[in-house]
Amino acid sequence: MRISRDFHSRSRGFTFIEIMLVVLIIGILTAVVVPRMVGQSDKARVSATRAQMEALKTALQAFEVRAGRFPTTQEGLPALVSKPTGLTDDEWEKVMNEVPRDAWKQEFTYKCPGEDGRDYDLISKGKDKQENTADDITNFSKDSNEAGSGTGGGQ
Repeated sequence: MRISRDFHSRSRGFTFIEIMLVVLIIGILTAVVVPRMVGQSDKARVSATRAQMEALKTALQAFEVRAGRFPTTQEGLPALVSKPTGLTDDEWEKVMNEVPRDAWKQEFTYKCPGEDGRDYDLISKGKDKQENTADDITNFSKDSNEAGSGTGGGQ
């Protein structure tokens, strides 16, 4: 009878070492899995921002076909949604319902004419929300004077 009582008293709960092993395993899993998920989230946001830039590129091309020019820097991307002053009804057509924002809920930076002879520059400030940093997403290559890095176009 004594043997069975010792067995039951030991099997009622977990020892401190068993609990610490479980906590350690959970910590290791968290250290491995969470960074992978965070990286995928960032990649998804970059892809979504590039897709928004492609939509803007198409809208800017439609604006140019109708107006004979791209919106000026001062008119900006809102010229795709509401008619800028100085354009007639024949020269303007609404090409977007609203001006999209990047995946970080920030407005795109639009400059026309663009630098280095490009028709326009379209820039997302990226995750850090600051322009001219390594995480910027653009419609041109920052490494050279040729268009093509982010979404292409604008040249």
